[in-house]
Amino acid sequence: MSIHLPPVIDRLCSRFPLQMVDAVTDFTCGERLVAIKNVTVNEDFFPGHFPGAPLMPGVLMIESMAQAASVLLLQAADGTILPHRASLRGADGVKFRKPVGPGDRVRLELSIERRRATMARVRGVAYVHDQIVAEGTLVMAIEPEPAIIHPTAVVEQGAEIGAGTVVAANAVIGPQVKIGPRCKIGAGAIIDGATTIGEGTEVFPYASIGLIPQDTKFRGEPTRLEIGRFNVFREFVTVHRGTEGGGGVTRIGDHNLFMAYSHIAHDCRVGNHTIFGNAATLGGHVTVEDCATISAFSGVHQFCRIGSHAFIGGYSVVTKDALPFAKTVGNRARNYGLNTIGLMRRGFTAGAVTRLRHAYRYLLVSRLNTTRALAEIEKDPELQCTEVQYLIDFIRQSKRGVILRRATRRPEDVSPDE
Repeated sequence: MSIHLPPVIDRLCSRFPLQMVDAVTDFTCGERLVAIKNVTVNEDFFPGHFPGAPLMPGVLMIESMAQAASVLLLQAADGTILPHRASLRGADGVKFRKPVGPGDRVRLELSIERRRATMARVRGVAYVHDQIVAEGTLVMAIEPEPAIIHPTAVVEQGAEIGAGTVVAANAVIGPQVKIGPRCKIGAGAIIDGATTIGEGTEVFPYASIGLIPQDTKFRGEPTRLEIGRFNVFREFVTVHRGTEGGGGVTRIGDHNLFMAYSHIAHDCRVGNHTIFGNAATLGGHVTVEDCATISAFSGVHQFCRIGSHAFIGGYSVVTKDALPFAKTVGNRARNYGLNTIGLMRRGFTAGAVTRLRHAYRYLLVSRLNTTRALAEIEKDPELQCTEVQYLIDFIRQSKRGVILRRATRRPEDVSPDE
């Protein structure tokens, strides 16, 4: 399991210039960790410790092991970071065996001896090459990271703010709101209603999240907004909770980016890893599947679906279901064929892209009607793959119809970035 160090180090009690861990080379969650500290001649402590005979202080050897122990204690098995801070409270049986100086590469091996809810004992051994240079048992405290709420923010009674979350000036948090750990709520942002926000989400200034829908049939019934983890809502984004007629919930997945002024209406379903350009707008009851991109100032009509990996070009008006993997652009929107460059960027294999391209030829170029084109795709043994089957299922499950009008321009004339 690989560890991305910067967010973990942000949980340590020590910061730059006392960051004493450069890399993690081995990690077993809840058991052991191997980290590296490269000791260079440019370290701040060498000029005074000692002039003419540089030597790494023993206290910093302990600090290196403590920081590595913090990474071991805070990194969870699913790759997330616990919303806590770890700090050194004691060191038992410490021994310094060899001096450490410029040019040494210190290997830190840590293993957990005993752990409780708020305390842990971690055995640490430091090596240069295969020689032990320091060892000892560290007593580490594990404490929840407190939420930081600006004095001018309004957090109503009943609201739940997760550990490490920062609420900036003049933000307003309603009484039914539940915000997960390590979120950032910008100045003047408003979060209201029965709204749940997952870990690591950022809400920028003046965004409006969880207010009542713009639906004239709404009569104040209890409805919800559910937002997943690590989403970004930029300035003046609006997201409304659901309506009784649409199931009562608006739901947003993980790792989505909503640029300034974009709007998510009531009862929408947004998947994971999507991108909404500036002022991109969803009408009510819209479904946007994983990894789709809706470019700036585009609008999607109520009850439409946007397929996985679909690309909606800027200033488009989508009134039917937009096909997955394709470029859909214009007012009214037309299909510009497979988004080849976008799929390659997403890591699709050349074989999958080729099969999808051939499938789109049946749909857009063959002059067969949709039913016959799908039958031909299914009969072709060279087109059988998961991506093509998903495309077929998407079309057959459509209730509003899909956008199959071929554009007069060539697909190559439309950039996947526009």
